[in-house]
Amino acid sequence: MKICLIASAGGHLKEILQLEKWYSHQDRYFVTFAREDGLSLSKKEKVHFVTCPARNPLKFIFNFFQSLKILIKERPDVVISTGADAALATCYLAKIFGKKLIYIESFCRPSKPSITGKMVYPIADLFIYQWKEVGKYYPKGKYGGSIF
Repeated sequence: MKICLIASAGGHLKEILQLEKWYSHQDRYFVTFAREDGLSLSKKEKVHFVTCPARNPLKFIFNFFQSLKILIKERPDVVISTGADAALATCYLAKIFGKKLIYIESFCRPSKPSITGKMVYPIADLFIYQWKEVGKYYPKGKYGGSIF
């Protein structure tokens, strides 16, 4: 099984790295932004870099085509994401290509859902939230507790 681990740089990437015990024995690659933490990760892991959409429609289109190219090249079986905007195109493309999608709502969302979480929730095969309080927004989701 091949896994795509995708997260925006910063806290989202830090969260996905907390899953290392689980993914360390899997065929995997990461997708993130070319910031300091992503560049550091690329020294020890296979990492693809995408453009940060930052709610800009043109940058989102560019991100979409980068994400499509990576998905076609890598052909993962499962996409796992902690968000945010880096992941949106890949999550939807994964579903179009019939891949499994696991989304973990960000730890920094203790009471309200994230924009990406709300957009990915309807298509996720497994949606995990880290705070019980947000469960009311994700009735089909699963409470997983903190990954930290």
